[in-house]
Amino acid sequence: MGTEFRIPVEQIRDYLAKGWLTHDGMWFYHVCTDVGMEKANTLNRAAIRSMAVLEVKRTRDILGFANRRIESFDEIYDYLQKALDLLLPGSVRARLQIRAAPPNVILWEWEEGECFAYKGIKLIGCIDRYACGVMYRIGCWLDALQIEHRIDPVIHGCMMHEQGYCRGEIIINCDR
Repeated sequence: MGTEFRIPVEQIRDYLAKGWLTHDGMWFYHVCTDVGMEKANTLNRAAIRSMAVLEVKRTRDILGFANRRIESFDEIYDYLQKALDLLLPGSVRARLQIRAAPPNVILWEWEEGECFAYKGIKLIGCIDRYACGVMYRIGCWLDALQIEHRIDPVIHGCMMHEQGYCRGEIIINCDR
């Protein structure tokens, strides 16, 4: 039989999260090559929106937010930080900075050239036509939480490709 060994939980979590990102990237690549980039973007965003409701329910359960409404800016910020920490591999999460700018703004910024989607889509040669799914996903989470918000700037393509950076604000509309 095999040798008994222990793998640290964090290493297992990163391995599984990287597997999910790889599957997501390969799915996008094959849809793009089979039916075109426009359809791949449309299907990707539809899948993200559909998945967000389930993903939010699951993350709320595991992170201890299940039995209460997430309403205040501090709760929203705390939830987003913890959800990103849970879902992204540590090596990816370390490249995304998120910070609060009270009273109701969450600032985000990817390290230059380090967004995982930018790197993957660039590798397959379609970055000039990619519609960002990463920040769209966070917006879908907020929609699923019924939190009124806007993302500024509005992202249509890939900011990293178009601007050389990816950063902006999530403005939360709450009076709490």
